[in-house]
Amino acid sequence: MKHSIGPYKWLVSGFMLLTLVFASILGCKKVDSHSHVNGERTVHTFKGEYPIKVLCTTGQVGEMLTRIGGKHVQVEALMGSGIDPHLYRPTASDVERLVGADAIFYNGLHLEGRMADKFVQLASKKATYAVTEGILSRKDKRLREPPEFEGLHDPHVWHDVALWAECAHDVAAMLGKFDPKQAAEYDNNAHAYTGELAELHKHCQAEIAKIPESRRVLVTAHDAFGYFGAAYGIEVAALKGISSEEEKDIQHQDEIQALLIERKIPAVFVESAIAHRTVDSLIETCKAAGWEVASGGELYADALGEADGDASTYTGMIRHNVHAIVEALSK
Repeated sequence: MKHSIGPYKWLVSGFMLLTLVFASILGCKKVDSHSHVNGERTVHTFKGEYPIKVLCTTGQVGEMLTRIGGKHVQVEALMGSGIDPHLYRPTASDVERLVGADAIFYNGLHLEGRMADKFVQLASKKATYAVTEGILSRKDKRLREPPEFEGLHDPHVWHDVALWAECAHDVAAMLGKFDPKQAAEYDNNAHAYTGELAELHKHCQAEIAKIPESRRVLVTAHDAFGYFGAAYGIEVAALKGISSEEEKDIQHQDEIQALLIERKIPAVFVESAIAHRTVDSLIETCKAAGWEVASGGELYADALGEADGDASTYTGMIRHNVHAIVEALSK
């Protein structure tokens, strides 16, 4: 089944503001959207005072920079808990923060929509990095290329903990080149962090293996868990495609309903950054067809949880998701 990527619905005033501000910063230079990966990039070296002001897009990226940069960085994230990065509309204050940052780190692989082109353009003026550019340039075999995403890669790489650890080592190298004085410390911090991620990866493998094999089917609102499924041995089905902006396909919902009934899957899952009605309607249609499928709870697909919750960190988010999936599908 083929999904089309709908246009990102930016506010006209916000788009005009971004265009004017970035044009004033960058001039009229045209930049290829992959020039920072496949071509030569401008090398920037930090010459200011610590801490380095680092601006990140998502909470996952922000936490990675905090752990690797340590005391030498001051990290801010544009997108907080419950924010869908596929639909995010930058504000005037976001533009000011981008301009004022010493370095910018974003997920890449088009997770941030049209902002990605602006990040690539900014790379000619300041240190600007996609944390996934290393695995992309190395053509990592774990990168997913879903046919419905029109030749692009699935950006949700953090759901494969081992793949996210690869990105962490790349980030340490990026920071080290930007700030050579602290390169050794960044590398040490990355090794400590990825050691924790290695344990988390093993935890995910062991926990998902507890689910009866016939019930290892994860149904969610949008296709964010493909890497999770490939890494931990669970089949994934979603009502929407890679981008949460896509409309739900009724025929596809019928196919998922049939899968749930045939395999006797006991639960489906809502997502923190997507309206629950998408999955609620599937639950109702299954019930009308004679199969009682429950809500397995809320998963964190694209954003971390609230600051005081169990999913407020990357590790916490992954553990929360695994616990919810195992508990709901093992019943």
